[in-house]
Amino acid sequence: MDDLLLRRVRPGLGGEPADVLISDGRIAAITGPGEGSATRVIDGHGGTLLPGLVDAHVHVVQWSTFRRRISLDAAKSAAEAVELLLAHLLATPGRPEELVVGAGFRDGLWPDKPHKDLLQHALPGRPVALFSADLHTLWLSPAALRLIGRDHPTGVLLENDCMSATAELPSAPVDVQDAWVAEAVAAANARGVTGIVDYEYADTVTDWTRRLGDGPLNARIGCVIARHLLDTAIERGHRTGDVLPGSDGLLRVGPFKLFVDGSLNTRTAYCHDPYPEGDTVGLLELPPEELVPLMRKAAENGLAPAVHAIGDQANTIALDAFAELGCTGRIEHAQLLSPRDVPRFARLGVVASVQPAHQPDDRDVADRHWHGRTDRAFPYRALLESGARLEIGSDAPVSPLDPWDGIASAVGRTDDDRPAWHPEQAIPLADALAAASGGRRGIAVGDVADLMITAADPSHLSPADLRAMPITATLLAGRLTHVSA
Repeated sequence: MDDLLLRRVRPGLGGEPADVLISDGRIAAITGPGEGSATRVIDGHGGTLLPGLVDAHVHVVQWSTFRRRISLDAAKSAAEAVELLLAHLLATPGRPEELVVGAGFRDGLWPDKPHKDLLQHALPGRPVALFSADLHTLWLSPAALRLIGRDHPTGVLLENDCMSATAELPSAPVDVQDAWVAEAVAAANARGVTGIVDYEYADTVTDWTRRLGDGPLNARIGCVIARHLLDTAIERGHRTGDVLPGSDGLLRVGPFKLFVDGSLNTRTAYCHDPYPEGDTVGLLELPPEELVPLMRKAAENGLAPAVHAIGDQANTIALDAFAELGCTGRIEHAQLLSPRDVPRFARLGVVASVQPAHQPDDRDVADRHWHGRTDRAFPYRALLESGARLEIGSDAPVSPLDPWDGIASAVGRTDDDRPAWHPEQAIPLADALAAASGGRRGIAVGDVADLMITAADPSHLSPADLRAMPITATLLAGRLTHVSA
């Protein structure tokens, strides 16, 4: 590939105008404006050159499918969710036997409860599947339950029941799904994304290897190993960080994913203190006597554990397991932490993989269900100041695959006109950008040319302006994956 010159860019936050030469996929030189030359030139129009963004937690097929589902984000009750569903179907009616799929509802504050009878009354005999925003609840109509050969008293399936039923629902053909994935990655490129860690509950190694045959990949992909594929991964000789053959370095083996608990919105996050409405402390998916052997088997075979833990007791259990085994890895989400557990991330070398966009989405349900504890919810500054490594993801489709949304939420602790929620846990922009860029800070000669050019310097922008950041160009190993019109 010919050398590429990025003309009229400002390397790094607050950077001065420069020309940046890219050769063989790396930054070869940074010179004064007008001093560089190359056969290919991109005009940065004075924009800021920054490391490309890495979304550290995505469910790629679910996200690409979610973009086509009926949105239920605005529903304030079960009845209103059904009304939104009916309004959409009136505008775009489908075949009576066709599965109706909606997504994005949050029932943690609803005055009523979802139930299969509501769907049956609104759409008699129609198969309907509605996914909660956090993907931990699946609300099915009687016809949808019959479609997968199940019966259930309410049609509202949680956690493992939700995930197993999701796998049994009809899905688009593989080639159609792959086309949707390519479109979703292109949309991510337009937001400056150069890397994605795929937490899809599937054989991600096989799926992404297949997609290589459809053309060049436009992002570096970490292929996470699902729990049920641990033995398969070991038999294949996969180890976390390994580059997969034939991928030009774009596909790597990711960590090994395990669940300790559920989620806040379903009130299944496993906590030390009970939820206010009832005597439950949440759901323990993997008790220590099951968690530790699985983590040990993975670590002994070179697969770093990535442990889903949202409630404070779940995080204690996960950190205890890392301490017992002496291995490093990741905790996914870390939404509610006991004060004594905050410094353990750095001490144990455990990455805090967080999704700041969840914080403004969940602030109201946290105020209700974690009342009196929210000073230690989404505690990003506390983690950062303790020396922990933060990595920012979206958990798409729980939040959009757009790291700027997470960056803005980490910096501003709000996404509307309300005051910041626990602003003492906000983190500086430079740290948020690093956490959303795989740990990279700044621009230097020799760096891999996974880069983005922002139309404005983010340094002094408001969270709202950060969230809407225009991207001039995105490059993967010096190859353009997005150029603004």
